[in-house]
Amino acid sequence: MICPFCKLSFTSPPALSRVDNTTLICPRCGTREALQTLAFSQEKIDGILHAIYDDRADGNAYKAEDPE
Repeated sequence: MICPFCKLSFTSPPALSRVDNTTLICPRCGTREALQTLAFSQEKIDGILHAIYDDRADGNAYKAEDPE
C-alpha cells in the first residue's frame, strides 16, 4: 500500500487515520497522529518514531520505500 500522507509504500498492517476515521495510513503516520494528540514537540515525536521504527533490534523495523 501507499500511505496517502507520507506517500511511502508499506507492507505492515495499516492504521486508521484520526483525521477522518476512514483513511488507511502507514503505521508510522498513525503513530505520529497519536503522538500529536499528546502535544509533544515535533522534535520529541521524531525521536520517538525513530526509536520505534528505525532502531528495532529484531530486524523488523518499518521500512518505507519511495514509490516508483
